[in-house]
Amino acid sequence: MQSIDSHRPLILVVDDAPDSIEPIVTCLHQADFRTRIATRGERALRLAASTPVPDLILLDVTMPDMDGYEVCRQLMNNPVTAGIPVIFLTIRNEELDEQLGFDAGAIDYITKPISPPLVLTRIRNHLNLKAASDFLRDRNSYLEQEVRRRTRELSLIQNATIVAMASLAETRDNETGNHIRRTQMYLRALARHLQSHPRFAAELTDENIDLMYKSAPLHDIGKVAIPDRILLKPGELTPAEFEIMKTHTTLGREAISRAEALFGGVSSFLRFAKEIAYSHQEKWDGTGYPLGLSGERIPVAARLMAVADMYDSLITRRIYKTAHSHTQAVDILRAGRGTDFDPDIIDAFLALQNDFQAIAQRFADAEIDEERETERMRQVFGY
Repeated sequence: MQSIDSHRPLILVVDDAPDSIEPIVTCLHQADFRTRIATRGERALRLAASTPVPDLILLDVTMPDMDGYEVCRQLMNNPVTAGIPVIFLTIRNEELDEQLGFDAGAIDYITKPISPPLVLTRIRNHLNLKAASDFLRDRNSYLEQEVRRRTRELSLIQNATIVAMASLAETRDNETGNHIRRTQMYLRALARHLQSHPRFAAELTDENIDLMYKSAPLHDIGKVAIPDRILLKPGELTPAEFEIMKTHTTLGREAISRAEALFGGVSSFLRFAKEIAYSHQEKWDGTGYPLGLSGERIPVAARLMAVADMYDSLITRRIYKTAHSHTQAVDILRAGRGTDFDPDIIDAFLALQNDFQAIAQRFADAEIDEERETERMRQVFGY
């Protein structure tokens, strides 16, 4: 608990002449200020940095060993004491001396012998200015902390939204949580590698890469609306079934658009999620779906996702297909350079292929229990 005395302003008086100190201290005590006294520069520096820190310093210019200018400079260079107002006490009033003091960091001059009313007025004015400055600094600090807190809170909401939506897709699809994790990591690796590339630099900022990474799990969110008989079919889809499966891109975009409206429309953090879900099946030469976009018309995030998703699909075994080796997957993606995939993104993939393989090994799926999976298919389709 603070004492009443601790609320009275504390003034450090620094002067080597007892005859000068006595009238100043008497004046300050009569005005209900607390005081500390130093007669040498080094002691003044120690007292200024000790707790409680003085609210203001009255500093004599002419002292032995270390003059007031040097004391002031050292006070200003110490983060503990840099914010303490310093008023010089001097019998000098030449313009040169004043400039030296202000250059050292002082805020005012009082000439000796002192006039008590003038001293008290100057001190109170500067204490009021310091209080206002401290209030603004504390207020700004509070606002900065509040902005950081709100930003963290919003980020948590965003992440929770994406995870919740991705979990819905994961419960319906044959894909696993590790597929989601791997494709996130692949996409981020590609994006970071291409960040300085002239074609991608404007889009692949640190912030955008982070949002793309978070959005990647929603690439197949539209599969939530695909019927089980198609989504979980262990064999090859018929042309009619494939047309229905292709709608997962449009369904995904629509689902994300509805969520996006809750976060401020097209400028929300779900922008990349919508681009990825809608366009990750487009091909560089325009033969993909749903719109048949080609080249630069395909969003960057979707082009990155296309490579990440294809690599993982190729190397992953499912109940309805065997897995390709890493080398085979690399060859297939290389063959799709400039037809299925953006050439520069494939070049990045080829440069990072060892990193992709390491990610795949680190987040590998557990072996599929074929007997259990066959029984699940039997329950779904009744065969």
